[in-house]
Order: sequence, then C-alpha cells, then structure tokens
Amino acid sequence: MRNTEPVSYDPASGTWSVFKYRDAKIVIADHEHFSSRFIETPSEEQPIEASILRTDPPKHKQLRSLVMQAFTPRVIEGFAPQIHSVAENMLDHALAKGKIDAVRDYASPLPIMIIAEMLGIPNEDREKFKQWSDALVGTDYAHYLQCQQDMSDYFALIAEQRRSCMQDDLISNLVRAQDEGAQLSALELIGFCILLLVAGNETTTNLISSALLCLGSRPEDYAEVAADRSLLPQAIEEVLRYCSPVQSMPRRVRKNVVLNGHQFAEGETVDIMIGSANHDEDVFVSPQYFDIHRKSNPHLAFGHGIHFCLGAQLARLEAKIALNVFMDKIRCFQGDREIPLERLDSSFIFGVKQLPLILERR
Repeated sequence: MRNTEPVSYDPASGTWSVFKYRDAKIVIADHEHFSSRFIETPSEEQPIEASILRTDPPKHKQLRSLVMQAFTPRVIEGFAPQIHSVAENMLDHALAKGKIDAVRDYASPLPIMIIAEMLGIPNEDREKFKQWSDALVGTDYAHYLQCQQDMSDYFALIAEQRRSCMQDDLISNLVRAQDEGAQLSALELIGFCILLLVAGNETTTNLISSALLCLGSRPEDYAEVAADRSLLPQAIEEVLRYCSPVQSMPRRVRKNVVLNGHQFAEGETVDIMIGSANHDEDVFVSPQYFDIHRKSNPHLAFGHGIHFCLGAQLARLEAKIALNVFMDKIRCFQGDREIPLERLDSSFIFGVKQLPLILERR
C-alpha cells in the first residue's frame, strides 16, 4: 500500500487510511484538521471516550498537565528498584517451574503490578485488570462496552474511598485535583484510570514479549546484546519500530483538508497506519530487517507531537529492566516450535498470545 496506494479510501465505511511515514506524522500532529474526539459528549457507558486519548486542545492540555505530575522523569526513575525486584522475583518463580511462557509468566504480570502500584490499587486485582485490558483492545464490541462499565464501577468506588482517606498514589492525586476545582469531571477521572491501566499494561507487555520474540529468532543478536548491555536501548527502539505495539490510531476529520493530493471531508475517519509508517523505505534503511545497530530510528511507536505517549519513559524503563534481568539469568533461548504463535485478537494492537520458550540458564 505504501508503494501503490499510500492514501486509500473505503467508501463503504467512509474511512481513509494513510500508510506513509510523512502522512502519518502530519495526521497525528495536526489536531486542527484531524481530531482525536469521536463523541462530542461522552457517556457513562464509554468513559474511555472522556480520557486524554480522545481529547483535543485546550482540554487535552489541561488533562495532560494533571497526570504529568505522576510521569516526571524523576518519578519514573524512582520506580526502577521496584521494577527490578518484581522482575527478578517473577522470573525466578517462573524458572522454578521449568518451561516458561514469556507472556503469561513475565511480560504480562510485570507491567500490571507496576501500574497497579502507581494507581494505588491492590495487586490481587491484577488478573481482573488483565481481562479488562484484553477486552478493551479486542474485537468483541459487546465485551468492550461491558468491561468499561465494570471498570467504571470499580474506579468510582476506589475514588470514593480516596476522598475519605487520601494516599500517595495517582488516583488520590486526581481526586485531589478534582476537589481543588481543576474541572476534572467524575467521568474524566474514571476515563483517566481506565486509559492508564490499559496503556500501562498492554503496550509494555507486547514490547517485552516482542523483544524476546525478535531476539529469540536471532540468537546472535541476543548474545551480542547480553555481552554489551549498552546496545540494549537501541535494540528496544528497534523492537518498537519493527513490532510496533500500537499498529494504528484513528482520527476524525474536523475540517475539510487536502492531504497528499486527496480531499478529506469533515466527519470522515482516518486510520493512521503506524506499523506501516515505521517500515517506510523513504525513512528507514532496509526496514524489512530487524537491526539492533540501526542508527537513525525516528519511529512513531509512541506517537508524535502533543499526543506523544505519556508513559513512553516508563515503558522503556520496564522493558530495559525486564530484558536485563532476563539476560542476567538466561544464557540462550529459543521459541518452542511445537506450539504455534498466535497473534492477539485485535485490529490495532500487535502482540502474541503466548510465547513458550526453551531456555538454557547461566
């Protein structure tokens, strides 16, 4: 599509798709013509529509400034010892059982535990969180709506508890901001919590598992990075480009506009094909190859402009620590070829359902 129809239109759905890096970057950044909001007045049935993901300036700036206090570089780095401890304990527990499923035993529970800590909600609920996250990125629309209702009830109760007894966590900070007149509605507060839970879990899980998938397929790369950990940050960036956790992101045309010679009409939908943009031959040298030594890597895996992912630093830190701990304990590994890989049931998230590994410990 990049070569033959980089901007395509489906008249049946009224949806455009942009596949080239340049066009994708324009649509992501141009909130004047391409809006993140699809529902003008979000309802209690879909609180995610009231979150920062679905807002434009000036509301977007206000919401972002509220949550930025929990995502400063200093705050994120402060979680490093805890992430390291959780990763070590989790991997040791998995290894004690023999075979390991890198998704179930490592990549999935780690970020859930960390985001649960940031939000200030019990770790014993993490399995429930995982089920909700899967539903929100899945293809079953009825399940998608039901889990939002369940999450709304859950976070409304937590927020009410915080009003009675504030704690040192993100939900308390959001409740405090609401009570101090920051114009944060109850729906926006719940939407925030839902978004942070899903974004803090799903994308990081798939970043870690995709890193193990890529490095397990190229044992020479794994050995090189394990021997020289200074290569790890750029290897993670290459995973983000090559297996972008978020493959596409929608926008609504707010005003008539021409893009790359095509007339986009107000009200139409645009799918930004991030996975395709990150493989654009005009931007990346030999993009079809996974290259841990790639020097120029301006991928769009975390978005761009005002919608650049708030949790990018946290995701990178969790992936770096998780992979460092893995390399400290595992000399070499490969995927268990007897169990076929299955992609997640999602139209816009990339990851595998399970990743059984055959390991050789150090």
